[in-house]
Amino acid sequence: MDVLSDTIAAVRTGSPVSGVFVRHAPWGRRYPLVPSAGFHVMVRGSCWLLAPEREPLALDPGDVLFLPRGAAHLLASDPGVAVTEIAMPGAPHEIAGTGERAEVLCGAYELGRRHPLLEGLPEFVHLPARSEDPALRGAVELLRGELSQARPGGDAALPALLDMLLLFILRAWFENPESRGRSGVFADAAVSAALRAIHGDPAHPWSVSALSSVAGVSRATLGRRFTALVGEPPLAYLTRWRMLTAARLLRETDAALAAIAHRIGYTSEFAFAKAFKREFGLAPGQYRRTQTRAAA
Repeated sequence: MDVLSDTIAAVRTGSPVSGVFVRHAPWGRRYPLVPSAGFHVMVRGSCWLLAPEREPLALDPGDVLFLPRGAAHLLASDPGVAVTEIAMPGAPHEIAGTGERAEVLCGAYELGRRHPLLEGLPEFVHLPARSEDPALRGAVELLRGELSQARPGGDAALPALLDMLLLFILRAWFENPESRGRSGVFADAAVSAALRAIHGDPAHPWSVSALSSVAGVSRATLGRRFTALVGEPPLAYLTRWRMLTAARLLRETDAALAAIAHRIGYTSEFAFAKAFKREFGLAPGQYRRTQTRAAA
């Protein structure tokens, strides 16, 4: 069981949205706080990230900036320039000018529900072009090539490349030894084994004792390491994962509520509905209807 792929599939909803904007120095663009995960890829030229309580950060060609919680920020040609616009739908693709040209791919991913692994990410994840991750670099180059000219199949290729970019961004972060310890989630063999067990069979009546046997460590050791690295105890995570799995089944299938309840380990449809409403604030049927309307 690939825990990272499984997690992304469970929390991602809708399709990624994106667009390239072209500006000529001097320029400054404000991005308000949004309820989704944002990203920027520096296609050509350079600019600066400006955000409260942090030093200005230079973004060079090929750099990737990921904002897992859609934090408010500025992009500007220089740290000292005035803000000239606010990013919003309908903004012009390109504003002519004679200064240095910058091309930035901006976009967002809808995350239907927060996940503890993603909550552990910083407000801004900067992955520079000099990164040694060949997969991420390859994804960025494919995106840059696809955006450089209109070609047959581009409307299908771009969303697929953006989904691939999200996976490679997260993998690059978790596998980076300098990621403030978050890479330990997958580097810790015991915690990884417990996560794979939960994701592989969420309907199983897991206990801390059963998970510790799978992980090959004591209950106390698993509980301490799991909580430190994932952000919550094993059984709390089990409940959360069951609800995320149920939400995905409600969005993507027409399975009966009783069948979904059984697939995630509930023998009673009533108990499942109660747990789901406690987590999502809606009964399962209401949640399914809201997702159907949103997709229409």
